[in-house]
Amino acid sequence: MYGKISEKPRYGNADEKPAPPRGDGRRVLIVGDDPPTVELLSTTMELAGYRIATAGSGPEALTRLVEHPADLVVVDMAMSDLRHFSGYPRLPVADRPPLLFLTACESLDSLVPGLGPGAADYVVKPFRVAEVLARAQTLLRARQYEDRRTSAPRFGDLTLDDHTCRARRGGRTLDLTPAEYRLLRHLLLNAEQVLSKEQICRHVWGEDRADNAIEKLVSRLRRKVNQEDPPLIHTRKGFGYWLGL
Repeated sequence: MYGKISEKPRYGNADEKPAPPRGDGRRVLIVGDDPPTVELLSTTMELAGYRIATAGSGPEALTRLVEHPADLVVVDMAMSDLRHFSGYPRLPVADRPPLLFLTACESLDSLVPGLGPGAADYVVKPFRVAEVLARAQTLLRARQYEDRRTSAPRFGDLTLDDHTCRARRGGRTLDLTPAEYRLLRHLLLNAEQVLSKEQICRHVWGEDRADNAIEKLVSRLRRKVNQEDPPLIHTRKGFGYWLGL
């Protein structure tokens, strides 16, 4: 499972005080068997707004990815049984999160061979925390762009499939009506932006409707989406509704 995010980023190293990119609650699996390195990465990325899970071996990492999908995997290449991570390509392509390697070499070609399609990057050890955060953000942005380009909008563990008009949150399929799906997609594509009732009405129904119609629709959708933590659908009283953390 992925832990809760910390609210106030703090950095103990006075020499390194970057403005950390916002993690937005996205899930990062850190794979490594060196406790100091895992602890440093876990604490730093949690304070930057990510939800963190850890795995101490290749098989454990693969099991966690199947049971609890991640948005990004950070892999310490010094891990003793890294060869067992070769099972990564057996995951469905759509479920393979980007990989960020911590390595002593300076070429992706000399890392784990045969990983198959998927985004990957690396940071050379000894690494700087600021560089890990920056590379992680770049990989996540690229993944988000690719998801939108292929009509698979997502936010955190919420994913929409426009081909089947189905939505999932984590491993749970959401039972949505057509209007609820249109509303959820509109909120997701405008994540972190407040949408007025008028904007929602025009998008969902193509016409103006009474305020209570929107309130009832949002209420039904909120109950279905917000069963897991963190809640994603919110009300800005007097302004409208928004999707985010």
